Amino acid sequence: MSLSLILAACWAVAANVLAMTPSKDHHWRNAYVLIAVGIPIVGFVTWQHGPWIGMLVLAGGMSVLRWPVIYLGRWIKRVTLR
Repeated sequence: MSLSLILAACWAVAANVLAMTPSKDHHWRNAYVLIAVGIPIVGFVTWQHGPWIGMLVLAGGMSVLRWPVIYLGRWIKRVTLR
């Protein structure tokens, strides 16, 4: 297993552990940190294994961070339909 996939797996474990901890801000601070750390990891996976595996890792990250993705989609829809 390559370093990039190990980092992606560690990111997924950390995301699940953070989801189990209590949070006063509904985990938004954790989500921002996970996004900031996850974007370079997705790029690293894509660089080492190609775009298909990179898209699989991206889809896995989007499934973990689904509410930020939903809010981003709503914001894009609101901005483009003005």
